[in-house]
Amino acid sequence: MDEDGNDVLIQGEETEAETETEHSHSEHDHEESSSEGKQNCHFHAGVEHCVNEGASDEHSAPSCGAKARDYDIPLRIGTLFVVLVTSAIGVFAPILMMKLPFASINGVVATVIKQFGTGVIIATAFIHLYTHASLMFTNECLGELEYEATTSAVVVAGIFIAFLLEFVGHRIIVARNSKINPAESIQSESESQQTQQKGQHDHAPDQQQQPTVAALGHSHGSLDLAGPNAKFSVMVMEAGILFHSILIGLTLVVAGDSFYKTLLVVIVFHQFFEGLALGARIAILPGAILPSKASLAVAFSLITPIGMAIGLGVIHKFNGNSRSTLIALGTLDALSAGVLVWVGVVDMWARDWVIAGGEMVDAKMSKVLTGGISFISGLVLMGVLGKWA
Repeated sequence: MDEDGNDVLIQGEETEAETETEHSHSEHDHEESSSEGKQNCHFHAGVEHCVNEGASDEHSAPSCGAKARDYDIPLRIGTLFVVLVTSAIGVFAPILMMKLPFASINGVVATVIKQFGTGVIIATAFIHLYTHASLMFTNECLGELEYEATTSAVVVAGIFIAFLLEFVGHRIIVARNSKINPAESIQSESESQQTQQKGQHDHAPDQQQQPTVAALGHSHGSLDLAGPNAKFSVMVMEAGILFHSILIGLTLVVAGDSFYKTLLVVIVFHQFFEGLALGARIAILPGAILPSKASLAVAFSLITPIGMAIGLGVIHKFNGNSRSTLIALGTLDALSAGVLVWVGVVDMWARDWVIAGGEMVDAKMSKVLTGGISFISGLVLMGVLGKWA
């Protein structure tokens, strides 16, 4: 009412109050919808997987598009050199250590590094690469595969490829050596026949014994770890490592900033341990460090930084959940896993521990314990790193 006693309509004030109330409600609703739109993201082998906040993987729709994120490019360029230096230290340390006056191929330090490296390679094959490949091939964005055992089939293909390369390489080396030294080849064949005849005279037909696993390893009873075939085995091993190392560099760089530092620490340790494993096998090869040994070590040192450089070039275009990317990464990881399974189990583990002439076959108990603990340590440490990368 006014001063004269007349009624006055205050519709404008009420309207403003209602407008403010509605505006506050709309802001609240917007905040709720924003919170509902938040996503929790994590990485499988560098490929991002996101689910809505509060939702489980089973009930959330797959998010397969590329994520627009802020990337700290200077940080990534700087850490490229960190990975380079770490990889170089890991692979060159055993090589240079073997050149010290007091060093020995069968010494304690060499045994620790070699057996630790064996554990690292086997754990890398199964826990890192096989698992990563399986996650790629079962990714929701790839769709359901008609053949469920795709990952295992590709791993078996990798094992067979590694076996075939070593078998053919061994035959070529033997044929080449027989042409270069025909007299030595004839002498070796004669000695083998004499040994066989002696065994037939020493044992009656009904008392022939089945050969042990160790006796199946080498026809001449000793294992030449520094022979030409060993070099070929190391080259096959490095090929398997290089295939997945370039993927490590690529997927590291394209990871979001929220996860990058954690993943970087894991990758640094991964590269160092893997470098030790490879360097320990390169170190026992014959010849000087230059040029063959150094070239193998340099290739390992550079491959992950090269992958990181490629990642920097495609960082704003890379979509880890695209179908073609998942197939490519899954296939390469599975093939690398197969190669490293063959190299780790056959060329390293079995050759050292059960094949005749191996370092650990007839070793003293103290050396067996040292090698065994080192081997298990490599398995465990790389297994722990498998939680993050």
